[in-house]
Amino acid sequence: MPSAPPAPPFSLRVPTARDAAAWHRLFDDPAVMEFFAEPHPDLAGYRELAARQRRYAAELGFCLWTVLDGAAGPVGFAGAQPWRKEWGPAGEIEIGWRLGRTHWGKGYATAAARETLERLRAAGVRHVVAVVKEGNERSVAVTRRLGMRPAESYVSTVSGATAVCHRLDL
Repeated sequence: MPSAPPAPPFSLRVPTARDAAAWHRLFDDPAVMEFFAEPHPDLAGYRELAARQRRYAAELGFCLWTVLDGAAGPVGFAGAQPWRKEWGPAGEIEIGWRLGRTHWGKGYATAAARETLERLRAAGVRHVVAVVKEGNERSVAVTRRLGMRPAESYVSTVSGATAVCHRLDL
């Protein structure tokens, strides 16, 4: 597997209500949102996302966790959740990551995704997907480092963009 730079010390935690504002601030950047099919959520949308992740953590044992850097605080999120969109790999568990731009290229995404895979194995998840919009080479590189393989493609019913579903058996 290709390697990523060693990640700075980080931790993953279930999102708090305050993390929604941090995510909104970190992701309020066209470069960060370039490869996401859905429109950029407002603060209320991130509040709902954080609350949903807390429910997933309680019910499933996993979620999109807040990625914390001890010095910087929240730098983004990484983790897993059930696929919820009308298009794509229905019934699958999707892993994903999103970081503020100033935290790109430091190894957080790969390290947090690897930690996610370990937590998913411990929770009994046997298979995951990562749905990556075509052209998002940074995220494709993370899927490669995780040992995922590209499989089928889907077209978003929201944006019309094509995304490749990468798969990994745990």
